[in-house]
Amino acid sequence: MKKQLIMEKAIELFAKQGFEATSVQQITEHCGISKGAFYLSFKSKDELIIEIIDHFMIQFTSEIDYLVRNAKEEENLLYKFYYAIFDSFRKHSDFGKILIKEQSRSFNEDFIVKMRYYDRLMDKTILSMVERLYGDDKVKEIKYDLVFCIKGFMSMYSQLFLFYNIPLDLDLLSKSLVEKTNLLAKNATIPFISKGLIEVFEDLTVEDLTKEQILLTLDQEIEEMEESVEKESLLLLKQQLIEPTFGRAIIKGLLENIRNHPQTRWISYLLGSFFNM
Repeated sequence: MKKQLIMEKAIELFAKQGFEATSVQQITEHCGISKGAFYLSFKSKDELIIEIIDHFMIQFTSEIDYLVRNAKEEENLLYKFYYAIFDSFRKHSDFGKILIKEQSRSFNEDFIVKMRYYDRLMDKTILSMVERLYGDDKVKEIKYDLVFCIKGFMSMYSQLFLFYNIPLDLDLLSKSLVEKTNLLAKNATIPFISKGLIEVFEDLTVEDLTKEQILLTLDQEIEEMEESVEKESLLLLKQQLIEPTFGRAIIKGLLENIRNHPQTRWISYLLGSFFNM
């Protein structure tokens, strides 16, 4: 509980002042705890910052990826995507303010690397959505541009929720952006972002997790969990990683078992990506 309190109070300060201007002393005073209590939970302010980012981005990234992968109707997928994005920004406005402020001015290398990592994961999710919605053949030349345009809509319109205290119609915004995105997909003819340029970006970010690294994460989660359906599902998924025997329906069911548990949400995302589900 104390760790959660520190994270919540730190977010309030970071949103107002930024990372650099906020000291551990200010955080502890805002929480009403001692510095000693802070350092029992976090080794440093930098560790606190990274844990806050992971806490929100794991939830955000995995939920959006799940929505895209499991949408049954392509017709409403783009609308649901935009709605979920902006609904999340509205619910977590303080964290959203931190992201916008710090990405433009932060000198914290760990923060930059971490955000590049999650940005790359979101790129992959949006690209898979674009290919599914419009057909890879039809948007082959412009699909990477389209990914960046969608991210641009996300970034610019999210500021309405973060910096203006006025009621906004999420339904109308989502419908408006669906229309704009469809117009770009159907009419754009001059691409700027090529696959080669994307590969350059990828070379500058962290590598994909290997099967061995996923297994290490999986072992850690299994060791920390009490006996449960989720733990049993993790054990079976580990077996599938080592020696594939299950069909896609069984794997999908096992992933569904662990998707909504807070402790296994991230490993669910990693395994879903690895098994392409």
